[in-house]
Amino acid sequence: MPTGDARSAIRLSPMEVPKASDVLANELRERILSGEYPEGTPLPPERELVVQTRMSRTTVREALRILEVQGLIRIKAGRAGGAFVQKPGEESVASSLELLIRGRQLRLASVHETREAIEPSCARLAAGHRTSGDLDRLETANEAIAASSDLEGFLRANVDWHIAVATASHNEILTGIMMALSRAIYTTTNNEGFINDEVRDITVRAHRSVTRAIRERDAEAAIRRMTRHVHSYAAAALEVDDRTTVSVPDQT
Repeated sequence: MPTGDARSAIRLSPMEVPKASDVLANELRERILSGEYPEGTPLPPERELVVQTRMSRTTVREALRILEVQGLIRIKAGRAGGAFVQKPGEESVASSLELLIRGRQLRLASVHETREAIEPSCARLAAGHRTSGDLDRLETANEAIAASSDLEGFLRANVDWHIAVATASHNEILTGIMMALSRAIYTTTNNEGFINDEVRDITVRAHRSVTRAIRERDAEAAIRRMTRHVHSYAAAALEVDDRTTVSVPDQT
């Protein structure tokens, strides 16, 4: 029979016990992502979740907040309100990546390098998969860029066009990434010395050139023109970021 000394030699490592709200959120998340709870399915009312799970109201609320932040449920107020299942979309990717970019204060160069890596692929896929609706969105953005009279209008229309190219690729992951990258560039490219009449004219021509390749389903031209455009734009933006003179080459 073991002696008291033998028993005292047993040592256990510290154990981390997950929070109850995380356990509940994980359980609901898996059921949503597996398809057990289809999009639009109403979750049980808060008080019913408390009864079913035997968890506190505070724990249930915290779990629902976690899922809401992750874009897996939407909360509606009112008599017909409650928590409803929704499938994550491009916005979920964009929000997470945007938090990474802003939270870690990533270099603008990293943002532009990523953009140069993926935007030509977006253009190639757009040339193969675009619809008439996609072309309408591209043309609307082109017209807004050409008609913009201030920096804010130009930057907003510019973002709309780049996201429209990604959307036309019909690749949800690339679209989410481009949404985050475009927002980051939008918030940093606010130097009036950079966005001058020359840059506006060059951007208008470059965007129309890429749009034309997408319309004609010319994937190679779309890749080539988008590569030239984003590379030139990035080089000019980074020169301004370094407080040097801007010179943007023609991209027609």
